[in-house]
Amino acid sequence: MIGMKIGIKVPEKKLPILLKERDEIENLTHTKIEIGNEVIIDGETLDIMIAENIIKAIARGFKPEDAFMLLDETVTLCIIPLTGSEKKMKRIKARIIGSNGSAKKRLEEMTNTKISVYGKTISIIGSPNNVFLCRMAIEKFITGSSHRYVYKFLENMIRKKLFSW
Repeated sequence: MIGMKIGIKVPEKKLPILLKERDEIENLTHTKIEIGNEVIIDGETLDIMIAENIIKAIARGFKPEDAFMLLDETVTLCIIPLTGSEKKMKRIKARIIGSNGSAKKRLEEMTNTKISVYGKTISIIGSPNNVFLCRMAIEKFITGSSHRYVYKFLENMIRKKLFSW
């Protein structure tokens, strides 16, 4: 292919999913993907960027069907790195997921986004405004705000029509 190449690191646990979805990603993005120690994408610049985001989403724990939402140019991926001790990261991830996934599900519903908590990251897929709103809520969880406070914040933002869908 003519264009450029880019390499991406993908967790070993996610390589089988990527191998299964490679043909689909290549066909939909008009790229060529080689999977080895690093995932190499070859193609035109814009196509590579789209394929890269889909691969990053899969690498960050999203289901392929959620990652394929990134084919739409009005959808974006945001990856929030977590820092601190293992204990602190585990606590933050538990707060964002909630019991039986209830907090994560509520956040997704309120912000019309998809969220993945994987490794040392929290990732969001959605429209730029919705991702921004979801990120603000997640940052409030990270800094210790209560679930009640965060949900009230989201309700107020939505009611004020600062964010709409």
